[in-house]
Amino acid sequence: MYHILVVEDEEAISDILQFHLEKAGYQVITAADGEEALRVAREQSMDLVLLDVMLPKKDGYEVCKEIRQFSQVPVIMLTARDSEVDKVLGLELGADDYVTKPFSSRELMARVKANLRRTAQPDESSVLTQREHIVHGDLRIDMNLIQVFRDGVEIPLTHREFELLLFLVRHPGVVFSRTQLLQDVWGYDYLGDERTVDVTVRRMREKLELDPSNPVYLLTRRGTGYFFRKP
Repeated sequence: MYHILVVEDEEAISDILQFHLEKAGYQVITAADGEEALRVAREQSMDLVLLDVMLPKKDGYEVCKEIRQFSQVPVIMLTARDSEVDKVLGLELGADDYVTKPFSSRELMARVKANLRRTAQPDESSVLTQREHIVHGDLRIDMNLIQVFRDGVEIPLTHREFELLLFLVRHPGVVFSRTQLLQDVWGYDYLGDERTVDVTVRRMREKLELDPSNPVYLLTRRGTGYFFRKP
């Protein structure tokens, strides 16, 4: 059973979220402020975090930033702000997805399922039929453990970043448009915009590339999209 942390200070919204999630079979833990959310995230193993932006004590952006210091658990931001800046900020701080209030329970559950589906560990049969490692230059990707190393040092990627890297690595030299990446990596039910891809790639370059301003692996084809280049 998946365990989901719901961080929402408005009791009515928190109750609604808990109702729909438990109805779908998830185990739910709630937190009403940023400090409580961080305590729960540190003390208990969560499979996903639904994180409101406007919170007492510490806002959702700060909570997301601190969670990323010790965990790569998928984080979906819940925001009443529909501006591009607010969405980009959440993604840059490590969020995997965002949902703008007001939202339907159907939309929210689709996002939850999509993010959990991508974090599921491969079963034993699938592990046995795939290569355990992919190596390109100083990068090594462990597909079974869902880890990436550069020169032997682990690089902490979120599940979404890992999925995007693995997808591009499996198609070296092939340029994919932002729309294609949203469909193939985020999933057909992803309702975000293309800016999400740009922010995720920029975040990955900061982690993977020695010089993010002059990337070696994750390259842009101007006006077209992104591709992975073998060193």
